[in-house]
Amino acid sequence: MNPAEWLSRTAKRCPASAALVTGTRLEADYAEFARRAAAIAQALTAQGIGAGDRVALFAGNCTEYLEALYGIWWRGAVAVPINGKLHPREAAWIIGNSEARLVFGDDKSAAALAGLLGDPPVISLQGPDFAVMRAGTGRDAPEPRDADDLAWLFYTSGTTGQPKGVMLSCGNLAAMSLCYFVDVDEVRGEDAILYAAPMSHGAGLYNFMHVMRGARHVVPPSGGFDPGEILELAPRIGPISMFAAPTMVRRLVDTAKATGASGKGIRTIVYAGGPMYEADILEAVEVMGARFVQIYGQGECPMGITALPRAAVTDRRHPNWRERLNSVGCAQSAVRVAILDEAGRELPAGEVGEIAVRGPTVMQGYWRNPQATARTIRDGWLWTGDMGRMDADGFVTLQDRSKDVIISGGSNIYPREVEEVLLAHPAIREVAVVGQPDPDWGEVVVAFVVAGEGEAPGEAELDALCLDRIARFKRPKAYRFVAALPKNNYGKVAKTELRALLDRAEPA
Repeated sequence: MNPAEWLSRTAKRCPASAALVTGTRLEADYAEFARRAAAIAQALTAQGIGAGDRVALFAGNCTEYLEALYGIWWRGAVAVPINGKLHPREAAWIIGNSEARLVFGDDKSAAALAGLLGDPPVISLQGPDFAVMRAGTGRDAPEPRDADDLAWLFYTSGTTGQPKGVMLSCGNLAAMSLCYFVDVDEVRGEDAILYAAPMSHGAGLYNFMHVMRGARHVVPPSGGFDPGEILELAPRIGPISMFAAPTMVRRLVDTAKATGASGKGIRTIVYAGGPMYEADILEAVEVMGARFVQIYGQGECPMGITALPRAAVTDRRHPNWRERLNSVGCAQSAVRVAILDEAGRELPAGEVGEIAVRGPTVMQGYWRNPQATARTIRDGWLWTGDMGRMDADGFVTLQDRSKDVIISGGSNIYPREVEEVLLAHPAIREVAVVGQPDPDWGEVVVAFVVAGEGEAPGEAELDALCLDRIARFKRPKAYRFVAALPKNNYGKVAKTELRALLDRAEPA
């Protein structure tokens, strides 16, 4: 079914309930939220956008983001949310690959894209054209959509090549949402979701459950993650739930300790997107109490592989409580999770293999990329690329990543993408990018560089090159100039040796 149906039903059931909020300022109740979405849908129709067409969103967090998102679905079109932190050139590639018919941006992104896109048009969510779109009238009912119809096209970079579009259907989103109520947390009408993490990713995906329940959607005045702002705002608008990367949790706890805050007003923090260190979650519970739930998912199975409920996060009585706390929990209700060997055979409890998942939350495949789809979904199983083990009680523990992805501040950074940019410099002969553990960010990017003949380029020069080609958060935090890169017998760079070298060196 069309996700916009959930908004339509809630608007009829509780039209006067607060829906969209910036800080403490009410922007719209559910009746007005639905009216604006319907008006945007009608405006899209007037621009020739039909059911199944793609419409991109490249903007920071704001309540208008949700209006545009539901306007897209009300029309029956497909949303293409793009990480607002990406470089405009990266966003332009995604817009082109998805064949988006229109782009919603903010003032900053709209101006940046203007010089890169001849077509499609870009409409700023803060501009007069968008104000006209949402001020109009629209049809009462959303466009009918079936479970297999595409709803959300999420782009995630691979370790090689260009980003891949993950095709999420209406059925995928419905299954994920229902699993939330069973395996993660309940949502009540008096609750609120706070969008401190990007709405283009996990935080945005959690809007559905709160729309279904008629809860509030709150964007902090900063539009992003500010620990002090959250701790000050939560008691005034709570009870709130929020999605956060482990590094965000750590910063929130550090700020709470420094200011004497207890986390009042925060009901649930769902953490995911990177490793949560045992010491950090123990301290988080000690400082802020039983507010934490962990989930494990990926773009290809959004938020929907395993869950570790708050009771397991806070339990200190079970004989295996520590092992469970260090796990990512058990399979969510709608899926099967298994540990497979290279031949696709399920491994016994305790043995390490690749984590695989199957069920209604698994993507339809990669957008117009059947080869990548066939590599990732085999015999009905989605192979996650993550190595792990499962104990006899079903708790899954991540052992290592089979890919070289670097997770910094909850964002995935793929080394080859950075390496290709650096190799564009004429004075660089070889480069290898790895992640170095960092107490604040989880990992930071470090580039090992082999210069060619002549003078080696300066770090400022390499920074400028990266900032011209890729998002700022992907830029290396340090450059190590070496005479040669270590290689194995097959001529491949031995990144394990580079990481060992970093372990012996000073922090980046």
